[in-house]
Amino acid sequence: MGSPNLSRISVVRGDITEQSVDAIVNAANSSLLGGGGVDGAIHRRGGPSILEECKKLRAGHYGGGLPVGAAVATTAGRLPARWVIHTVGPVYSATEDRRSLLVSCYGESLRVAHELGAESIAFPAISAGTYRWPVEDAARVAAWAIRSAQLRVPEIRVVLYNDVAFRAFERAFAQP
Repeated sequence: MGSPNLSRISVVRGDITEQSVDAIVNAANSSLLGGGGVDGAIHRRGGPSILEECKKLRAGHYGGGLPVGAAVATTAGRLPARWVIHTVGPVYSATEDRRSLLVSCYGESLRVAHELGAESIAFPAISAGTYRWPVEDAARVAAWAIRSAQLRVPEIRVVLYNDVAFRAFERAFAQP
């Protein structure tokens, strides 16, 4: 694996379930049992083996669900990736600063990917959909979190499903 401090980072418009990378990140809910948005798409496209591994995690160490900001890996099933790294983003709050939890999602996902030996990882816009995080701020937090993470993988992609998110993340990652 390359240097843990150097990564090639790209922002792309597309479908995260179609990315041929070692690991894709699932913006999961704490139940790990599927949901809407990215989570539902990953479970549908990846097939039942992802849900089966998630059920085993729930029956074991994560009986109460995966905590916000934490990350855990499963198989990727029928997806072109090798692993799915599930992370639970925070629900946006206008009255409480939850950025540290969102930063943790990116850092913990990169830590898990590094421990797996992943050479490439694809992230969605964590918390920017169902969890209502304003996309411009979600993009700035993601850019800072990925750049400042202690552990990295050689190739990092941020994959955005719509043009609004793509442009916001493109701007955030263009900033020094």
